[in-house]
Amino acid sequence: MSDTFMRVDDVAAELGVSKSYAYKIVQKLNAELKGMGYLTVAGRVNKRYFMEKVCYGGRDKTERK
Repeated sequence: MSDTFMRVDDVAAELGVSKSYAYKIVQKLNAELKGMGYLTVAGRVNKRYFMEKVCYGGRDKTERK
């Protein structure tokens, strides 16, 4: 499960933000996922979706200019 989801502490460490701000980010991302029909877990966010939203993934190298 740790490979699939990130906890609030992981989000805070990855972005270098406070834990309270990381909670807001997790809530926002989970609301987006819920709106797309996915099941979410409070206090955790899908790692792949998180990486796409913070621009670590989702773009192919050929798309960059």
